[in-house]
Amino acid sequence: MLEEHLPPELSSLQQEYTMDPIPEPLPSSGTKRRASVSFEGMRDDSRKRLKEGGNSGQLDAIEQSGGTQEVASNPTSTVDLVEELYDELSCGTDAALACFIAPLSSPLASTSSAEVIDTLLRAAPHKARTERECQQADEIYKGGVNMRIPTPREASPEPNLNLNGDFARPCPHCLPNNPYRWTCPQPIPDPNTDVDHAWHMEDGFPPGHAPCGNCEVLLALQAPTTSKCDFCRSSFCGISVPGRCVAAPLLAQQLQGMADVGDLIQCADVYDCFNGNTVEVDFMLDYMTAQGLTPRHIYKDIVSHIKSQPRQFAPLIEQDIFMDNSTSSEPDVNAESPREQLCRRCATEIFIWGLKDWWIRERQKGFVEEPIAGRKDCPNGSECTRQKDLGHAKEFNHIFSRTAQGSSSQARETEVPIAEGDMSVIVDVGGLSSTLPVDSDIDTYF
Repeated sequence: MLEEHLPPELSSLQQEYTMDPIPEPLPSSGTKRRASVSFEGMRDDSRKRLKEGGNSGQLDAIEQSGGTQEVASNPTSTVDLVEELYDELSCGTDAALACFIAPLSSPLASTSSAEVIDTLLRAAPHKARTERECQQADEIYKGGVNMRIPTPREASPEPNLNLNGDFARPCPHCLPNNPYRWTCPQPIPDPNTDVDHAWHMEDGFPPGHAPCGNCEVLLALQAPTTSKCDFCRSSFCGISVPGRCVAAPLLAQQLQGMADVGDLIQCADVYDCFNGNTVEVDFMLDYMTAQGLTPRHIYKDIVSHIKSQPRQFAPLIEQDIFMDNSTSSEPDVNAESPREQLCRRCATEIFIWGLKDWWIRERQKGFVEEPIAGRKDCPNGSECTRQKDLGHAKEFNHIFSRTAQGSSSQARETEVPIAEGDMSVIVDVGGLSSTLPVDSDIDTYF
């Protein structure tokens, strides 16, 4: 109606600039986010039609049933759900995360997890554990029993990456307020913080300090934790490695790398002390196995036997068998001095030194089988070059005590005087003691 009253010039303009009609809005389905892949295959269109049709009663019935009709009509979804739930419950992520968090102090039963497991087993009974697995699990933990969780160990100190081998490092007692309740009276300056007063290792060990005989870390000689071996004269810190960095009493010390019979088989020193006679070593090892003896039992017997002798450990000191273990420059001037404590390596040296004589004493007790103990003695004794021959070693005995060897060699070489002049010669009279002539017949005999 307005167009009828417009001037002619404006009516033509209106025809030129006439706008196209606004199109109808497109369906809004294109702007929606697509559903997850896990929802594919679900009959959402049927639910939509029910809602649009006003059948609210039927829709409520489906919602109250929990979608059981959908699950029943699609068994693949049920299997996938069971497998995913089983994998989730048996996942080891929680066990791995336990390594990165503080230890538990008051564990509680998880009722929610128990309900989920019960639901899973109802849906998939074949996933249940066997009776044997349940028994093994009950041996580890039973429901309702309090678990004793040990207190976590103290964290190891951070490694010092600024180590300099040219300077001495402070010992554990040099640091003030150290946890060992004793402070070194002559502390070693820390080269990382006080380079001007650092102790150079070319000048020897710092005053009042020495290296540990086991871990080689500097220790304070006057510290309460420091102990000293009476055989090799080495000192031990008693801190770095418990049970190893210590000089213990004679009968309380452990052997170095000799815990059972298997360690003796792999030890070359055991065969060396028997002059390479592997047959005799096998006899001894079989006897130890039959009697249930360990190297530590034998070591105690050896120490007790040595202490019962008049000179005790003096012969071992005079042979310098402990010098290779020493980290101290202090000389051992008195071999007769009492020996009360020693290190693990010196205990092993005593064991190797006395093992052969111990085996001889055991054979004399009568516990060894007769075929072994009743063998004839080899005429050449322990110096026989054929004792490495298996047949010869099984037929003859080549193991003699030190005292027996000394007396036999002395009997074979006896100084016999000659009647003419003051001369004397050494004559082998072994086996001739009963047939030696008297003084009146000596000229005739020679």
